[in-house]
Formats: sequence, C-alpha cells, structure tokens
Amino acid sequence: MTNRWAALAIACLATLLLSLDLTVLHLALPRLVADLGATSTQLLWIGDMYGFALAGLLVTMGNLGDRIGRKRLLLIGAVAFGAASVVTAYAPSPELLIAARALLGVAGATIMPSTLSIIRNVFTEPGERTAAIGVWSGMSAAGFAIGPVVGGVLLDHYWWGSVFLINVPIMLLVLVGGALVLPESRNPDAGRLDLPSVVLSFSGVVTAIYAVKEAANKGLGHADVAAAGVAGVLLLAVFVWRQTRLAEPLIDVRLFRRRAFSASIATNLLAIFAMSAMMLMFAWYLQLVLGWSPLQAGLAQLPGGLAGAVGGVLAAKLINLIGRNGVVALGLAMNAGSFLYYATLGTELNYLALLPVMVIGGMGVGFAFTVNNDNVLATAPRERAGAASAVSETAFELGGALGIAILGTVLTSAYRANLELPAGVDGAAARESIAGALQTATGLPPGQAGQLVRAAQEAFLAGVHVTSLVTAALLAVVAGLALAGLRGVPKEIPEEALAHRA
Repeated sequence: MTNRWAALAIACLATLLLSLDLTVLHLALPRLVADLGATSTQLLWIGDMYGFALAGLLVTMGNLGDRIGRKRLLLIGAVAFGAASVVTAYAPSPELLIAARALLGVAGATIMPSTLSIIRNVFTEPGERTAAIGVWSGMSAAGFAIGPVVGGVLLDHYWWGSVFLINVPIMLLVLVGGALVLPESRNPDAGRLDLPSVVLSFSGVVTAIYAVKEAANKGLGHADVAAAGVAGVLLLAVFVWRQTRLAEPLIDVRLFRRRAFSASIATNLLAIFAMSAMMLMFAWYLQLVLGWSPLQAGLAQLPGGLAGAVGGVLAAKLINLIGRNGVVALGLAMNAGSFLYYATLGTELNYLALLPVMVIGGMGVGFAFTVNNDNVLATAPRERAGAASAVSETAFELGGALGIAILGTVLTSAYRANLELPAGVDGAAARESIAGALQTATGLPPGQAGQLVRAAQEAFLAGVHVTSLVTAALLAVVAGLALAGLRGVPKEIPEEALAHRA
C-alpha cells in the first residue's frame, strides 16, 4: 500500500514539473529579446520547440518504456531533463536556447507517458486506479496554473534563466525518490522497435502541428502552410497503414475499435482544444485590457487550476453516482457555462464574481480529463500502457495546438472586424493585434493614443465575446457526444476486462 502511493507521489511530482514547464517560459519572452537579442522568429521557435519535440516523440518513447522498462526510462529522462534545464538556463544565444529547448522536449517525452503507465501498472484495483489517475490529472492541472505564478515570482528577483533552474532540484527529488520506490514494469513479449514507424510518427506529428501553428500565424493561403498540412496528413496516414501490418506496432490501431478508448481520446482532444483558447484569451485580457502585471494575471488564474486538481480527485467519487459518461458530460457542461459568463466580460472586472465561474470551469476540466484518462488506460492491455498513455498525451498536445490556432484565429478575426481606428492613425500594426495597437499608441499624442487604446480594447472584447460563445457551443456539443459515446462503459472497469477484446 505505502509503496503504491509513494510511487504515485513521484509520478505526480514529475507531471507537475512538466506541466509547469509548458507555461513558465511565457513571461520570460520579453527578457529574451533584451538579453539575447532574439528576433520575433527566434522567439516563436524558442516557445514552440519544446512542444514540437515533446509531441513528436511521445508515441516512440511510450513504446520504448514498454520495452526497456518504464522506471528505467523515467529515470533516464529525469537526468536528461535536469541537464537540459541547466544548458537552457545559461544559453548564450537564441540558437543554443532553441536547441536546448528541443532537448528538454525529448527528455519530457520520456517522462510524460512513463508516469501514467507506471500508475496503470501499480494500481490494479479499479477504484484505486481511478482515484490515482484523478490525483495525477489534478497535479497536471495545477502545474499549468502555477507556471505563470512561479515565473512571475522568479522574474521579479532573478534573470530569465531562473525559470529553468527551478527544474533541477525537483528532478533530483524525482530521480532519488524514483530509484527508491518505483517498481519496474515492461512488456515481456515486446518485439523490436520498428524504426520506419518511429520516423513516420515523429515527422507526421511535428509536421501537422507545425502546419497548424503556422496557419494561425500566417494564414492558410501560404504555400508552405498548405504543403506542411498535406505532408503531415499523408505521413500520419502511412503511419497508421503500417501499424495494421506489423506484429508489434507502435500503436495497436485496434484499440480505436473500443468505444471507451476512441471516445475518450476524441473528447480529450476537443476539450483541450477549447480550454487552450481560454488560457490564451485570459492571458491577453487580464494584461492588455485590464492592465494587470504578469504576476497578477498568473495569480488571478490560479484558483481555476487548483479547482482542476480538486475536480480530478472528486471525479472517482462521482462515477459511482452518475456513471463515467455522466461525469465527463457534466465536466464539459460546467466549462460551457463558464464560457457563457466570459462572453459578458468588459473593461472593468469584478473578480469576486469571476472567481466562482473560474472554479466551476476548472473543476469541470478535472472531471473530464480524469475519467477520460482512466478510460484510455483501463481499456488498453497493461503491457502496452506506455503506448496507450502516449496516444492520450499526443491527442492532448494536438488538441492544444489546434485550439490556439483555430480559436485564436476566431479571436483575431473578430478583433480586426470590430476595430475602428481614430482618424489619422496608421493602423498597420494596430490591426495585427491588441498588443500592436497598444504599442502604436505609445508614439501618438495623448488624445489619439487614448482613442486608439479604447478602440483596441473594445474590439478585443468583441473578439473575446465571440470566441467565448463559439467555445461554449463547442463544449456543449462535445458534452453531448461524451454522454452518448461513453454510454454503457461500466462504472468500474475491471482489470484486463477489456484488454483483449477486439
């Protein structure tokens, strides 16, 4: 008993750090321009390289853990993550920083699926497994919320590299604790890793995500964006085709025939698609409309993330009351309701009125993600837990990229359509974004500057309202799909009960 929960603590600590690292860099980007002279293109690569490497290698690393041992791979990843963090913190140039961020992504890809697959193999009793995954999901949600706060505190006192050095002591704890308490598990019948599948998986995922991100930045009309999109789809199609012809595939595509597995993957992807828009929207709203500092904005969003952690823990209890499909649908409906409130936000904010809405939405995230992750792991064979975890995490990364690209485009398009520039103002930069408008205003006479700022804030709020309503509608539809798609999945999925069904 003690060792199982100690193993969960180590897995949660690693997950917390990985989630935190996805958001802690955002506040440091302006410092990188001043200290390293990074260009706008280099800033994009610094921000995106970690996610590219992470998402592209999740499937491969999940399979590698199934073959060589999940504990071994996690410990190797902890060492690599700590070392890459030091290199990143002291990078003397943007180019080396981009390379170091890629190494962080590779190391993160070894850790992320290992944590969830270890939980799958340690907790074999259905109720305990669901509760453990709830705690794991909660720590992941907490990491996303804590990242901006930690970044803000460190940047108030130290240089930009400090946001990476914080990784080192935490990874040392994971390394020492993992070596002492984590049990080893692997697939005893795993064959050799199929290298062509590795190449197809990595290149397909990275190319697809690159196309999505570039479409958001440049639009669909550019030839390189269209080419990358087509190439990504073709590479992934060939990857799936190859998996159906291998005795030991990287992904057993037959898993998608199981309704609990495929519906949970699809629901998670669409849910994070919507939630990624909220993170982008709130970061801009709190800072550029309300004028809050990055630290204030991070602290303001913290209750929502912590509520997600609580929701993850409570999800296991709710399953017994309303079923798995009911918990997921309820969580998504709670999020839909919160977005309806966001459609009423203005240039002044009553934070005490916003707080319960954020808590309800965050708790709903915890409900949905916990049950979906448990569904994915419970319906996959234990010996392929790493591969199943990787599929779930890849869907999460892809959903996040799609959400920022598509819903971010909705936000930007609505902003541009509603922006009314004051007479005599050159609107090239102002029409790009609210940040560009505020920057333009600094070079104008006070009267024109005030008019431009008000016009940009009103246009941005119009974009927030449209995006919130679109997101609320999407979440409501996904809630209905979850209610139908997960109907009949037992409240307690017995160990191996569905593992060998075709």
